[in-house]
Amino acid sequence: MSKSAMIRARIEPDLKQHAEEVFQRLGMTATQAITVFYKQVEMRNGLPFQLSIPNEETIKTLIATDAGDELVVCKDAEDMFKKLGI
Repeated sequence: MSKSAMIRARIEPDLKQHAEEVFQRLGMTATQAITVFYKQVEMRNGLPFQLSIPNEETIKTLIATDAGDELVVCKDAEDMFKKLGI
């Protein structure tokens, strides 16, 4: 099948650059990555990943951890399990 359909979209330059760096590390072009995404949408009859809106508690936690607050630092897995009471 001939490839003649075009997609045009405006996105933030930083997002484009970062995504294309990932594609390059994967050995893909942006066109190939978009084709893979579209094929997955076609195969799944929907998006190939789950979309969700975080609840209020999750949002507060994300904001706090991004600021470096309310973090629990563990030396290793054993220390983590001990702090979790497992």
